[in-house]
Amino acid sequence: MPRNKSGSANGGVIGKTNKISFGKCTVTTKTSSGCVSLQPGTRVIQTLIVSGGAGGGTGSPGTQSGGGGAGGFKVFCSIPVQTSVPITIGAGGSSSSNGSASSITGLCGTANATVGGGTSGNEGAGATGGSGGGGGAKTGGPNSSTSAAGGCGTAGQGNDGGASKASQVAASFLDRAGGGGGGGAGAAGGDALCSVCAAGAGGNGSPSPISSTTLAGGGGGGGVTCNNAGTVGTVCGGAAGSGGGAAGRPSTAGGTKTGIAGTANTGGGGGGGAYRFSDSPRGGAGGAGGSGIVEVKELNKASGVWSMQSQFQAKQQGTWPEVGFSISTDIMVVAGG
Repeated sequence: MPRNKSGSANGGVIGKTNKISFGKCTVTTKTSSGCVSLQPGTRVIQTLIVSGGAGGGTGSPGTQSGGGGAGGFKVFCSIPVQTSVPITIGAGGSSSSNGSASSITGLCGTANATVGGGTSGNEGAGATGGSGGGGGAKTGGPNSSTSAAGGCGTAGQGNDGGASKASQVAASFLDRAGGGGGGGAGAAGGDALCSVCAAGAGGNGSPSPISSTTLAGGGGGGGVTCNNAGTVGTVCGGAAGSGGGAAGRPSTAGGTKTGIAGTANTGGGGGGGAYRFSDSPRGGAGGAGGSGIVEVKELNKASGVWSMQSQFQAKQQGTWPEVGFSISTDIMVVAGG
């Protein structure tokens, strides 16, 4: 049988040589831009990148009150690295604007997350982003109230936003509407329900495979009511999506109209602002989206063939991977007769 010529180079062990990494499964969480310095033996990492969430839509006439979509959520399972990792943390969007991208650069096959989730658009439709924004509820007077679709999420990073629903409930120009919920990393945003006068809930986020923390939840839609006569009813704000999304504001009489902000360093979407014709002020801005986050796990990875000399050195330096389990066995010893 021919001898593998790599045997002598590998300290007498025959086989294929692969890249090794002694990262000890160390986890680093970054909530602000900068570099992560890796351990000397780390050559491969796993990382989760979450972009900034979008701000919720503003409650105003002809209105835009959809919930903000969550920031893009993407896991990169095995990335070759050198000694440090440059990281950018995306900011959350302000009212009615997208969040910014989080990213890792300078790697083999640069890993970048896209922009955060959308908000409600100028014509009421939710914008496209990491997760889509909720649709804005349009109220324009008798027989002119319209609904709008949610924005699309980016494949592999998030889900679509929910649709708004609007209807005229009386001949006296009384409109009730709810914005759609923003999409989350784990689920789409909810549609508004006119039958119960409720805005759409934000889509739930997704758990991180590194820290198990739920991140990137969508913001709930805001409530909208408009009339020129009679009493205006209440439209409930959409519930927050788990993972840092914010609830939308209800259109209660005299209540706060400004949407709630998404939680910082989760990529959560902001809640939609409310609008109520009979109040002063009538409408409020959407809540800001939460800023992004990046998690880095330095992986242990053994090669297909081990050089005895290199492994002895790794053991001396404390970079040899620890065994994560124990073995129990029974041993019988029999002496010679």
